[in-house]
Amino acid sequence: MALARVLVVDDDEAVRVSLCTILEKHGFDVTCAADVSGALKLISSQKYDVLLTDLHMPGAGDGLTVVSAIRHANPEAVTLLLSSFPEMSAAANAILMQTDEILVKPMNIPDLISAITQRLARGPLHKRNIETLATILERTTEAGIADWYELVEKEDTLMAIPLSREARCKHLPQLFSDLAVRLQTFKPLGTKELKSRSASDHGTARRQQGYTAAMMVEESRILQVTIFHTLQKNLGTIDFSVLLLGVMTIADEVDSQLSQSMKSYLAESIQDTLPA
Repeated sequence: MALARVLVVDDDEAVRVSLCTILEKHGFDVTCAADVSGALKLISSQKYDVLLTDLHMPGAGDGLTVVSAIRHANPEAVTLLLSSFPEMSAAANAILMQTDEILVKPMNIPDLISAITQRLARGPLHKRNIETLATILERTTEAGIADWYELVEKEDTLMAIPLSREARCKHLPQLFSDLAVRLQTFKPLGTKELKSRSASDHGTARRQQGYTAAMMVEESRILQVTIFHTLQKNLGTIDFSVLLLGVMTIADEVDSQLSQSMKSYLAESIQDTLPA
C-alpha cells in the first residue's frame, strides 16, 4: 500500500524539520516547503494526500493561500491548518469553510498523528463548491440591490429626495454586471479602459433628480459596504488566494464608475447654468 503523501509548509525551520522528521518516522511520505511560494510550486507539479500548513507566514500569502491552491489541484486532499492562536473565534468559522481542521500549536505528537490518520480515513470534511467573485456578484445581484436599498432608506439625507425604488436603483443592475466583467477581464488596478454608458447616464439622472455630489458619494460608499457584506456571507465558497485582489478590483471599479458619473453630473450642472 502506497504511503500517504504529506506536504508540510512552515516558515519556522525548527518546526518544519521537526514535523517532517516525525511524520516520516510514522510512515508518511513527506515533502517540506519553507514558504507559500515554494509550496505553490510543489502543488502545481505533484499530488499530495495531506496538506499540513502553518496559517501565519510572512511574505505574500498565508496558509489559506496554500489551502486554496491544493483544493484546486486536488480536491480530495485533506487540509490541516496549524495556528499558534487557540482562540480564533470569528475567524475560525470562515477558515473552517476552507479547510478541514485547525490544529493549535504546540501539539503533542500522538494527537498530531491521530488527527492526520483519522482525517485521512474520513476524507475531506465536505465538498467544496468554489465560486469566483464575479459569479457570486452575478448570483446575488437582486439580493445585493435589495440590501443596498434597505441601507439607503435609513439615510435621511438621501431619502430627502423623493424617488421610487425603481428610479433610485435603476443604475445598479448594469453596475453589478460591469463589476463582474471587470473581475473576469483581469484588468490592472487603476485601469480606465472600461467605460460605462450606464455610469454616465446615472450621473446625469442624479443631477436632474436633485442629488448633490455628496449624496452620490454616499450612495457609492453604501454600495461598497453592501458588496463586502455579500462577500462576507459567501466566504465558504470564495477562493481565498484571489480574495484580496478581487476586493481591491471591486473597490477600484466602483470608484471608477463614480468618477464617470460625477463627470456627467458636473457637465449637466454646467449646462443648467448656461443662459437659455
